[in-house]
Amino acid sequence: MDSNTQNALGQPIGWALPSWTAPPPPPRTPIAGRYVCVEPIDVERHAADLFQSQAADTEGRNWTYLPYGPFATEADYRAWMAKACLGDDPMFHAIIDTATGRAVGVASYLRIDPPNGAIEVGHINFTPALQGTRGATESMYLMMHRAFSLGYRRYEWKCDAVNLPSRAAAARLGFSFEGVFRQAAIYKGRNRDTAWYSVLDSEWPALERAFLTWLDPGNFDAAGGQRVRLSDVTRPLLASRG
Repeated sequence: MDSNTQNALGQPIGWALPSWTAPPPPPRTPIAGRYVCVEPIDVERHAADLFQSQAADTEGRNWTYLPYGPFATEADYRAWMAKACLGDDPMFHAIIDTATGRAVGVASYLRIDPPNGAIEVGHINFTPALQGTRGATESMYLMMHRAFSLGYRRYEWKCDAVNLPSRAAAARLGFSFEGVFRQAAIYKGRNRDTAWYSVLDSEWPALERAFLTWLDPGNFDAAGGQRVRLSDVTRPLLASRG
């Protein structure tokens, strides 16, 4: 990474980016992987699968830290999807299990900021069928890979600061902790302090190697157990943890 410098007045300023070109917004095309395919959400194709998969979360734990849901009926869910999930930002995607062809999760790009090269992943809702699987990790890798391949310099993850599973997931996936914005938002009638995490383009090559090492079929034994944990290979790459 380049060093900060000084201007003609002797003031410290950020390093120059003479060749910087703003990347395009993410395209609305599928991202195919070995275990999952991540594709722009389609109400008619994905709503029924997602609603049925989410029904396995009988306690509604997946909805606690999202600003919407749970939904009592498929019709309610479809109506919400049609209103909230078809825009350009956030750009919602369904996560499709390649073995079954069924939609088993949701994630989106949001706060898409090409002029500054920043983009966030959020609205993550992995149904019980996806949680803890190789496909769950691969979906996050695929979305991150697309962002950096397009030329983004910063990839963000934000969550409620009290959402400890999300914070642990961010660290496992190679996101470095940046701090907590206090009283950053209100949702579902309660306060949210927001924890911020990021991956930078300079960190991506090493992180991508870590993902590919973990996702390789050879990393799993005959019973499906992992030989090397992803957190073991991402932990040394973190600029900070929290």
